Amino acid sequence: MKDDVDETNQKAMQDALKDTTSVTVNDSIYNFGTIKQGALVEHNFVFRNTGKKPLVFPENPKASCGCTVPTKPEKPVFPGDTAFIKVVFNSAGKMGHVTKKVTVFSNATPSFPQLVLVGDIQN
Repeated sequence: MKDDVDETNQKAMQDALKDTTSVTVNDSIYNFGTIKQGALVEHNFVFRNTGKKPLVFPENPKASCGCTVPTKPEKPVFPGDTAFIKVVFNSAGKMGHVTKKVTVFSNATPSFPQLVLVGDIQN
């Protein structure tokens, strides 16, 4: 039974990827300012499906390093709806100015913009 569900979900995702849509991200760059080393930074990058088809995410977003963990919506985002990509950055072991990038995979055309966290870490 589980295999049938997985196959159905996979087919639905493949069908959705054939239908492109558009997306608008409120702010693709988040400056978290200056934080203490070891602090966690959590930010929700808010976006809106501005197209006419559901926006889907066939795989998890990829971060530029293991210290940054992005989370995508699990369900399609329908036209006109807003949602967010949650990004958590762990500053443990980091110092100075940092720039962390997240690549989001979706059926948006043009492609979903790269998301960026920037800031400074001090003792």
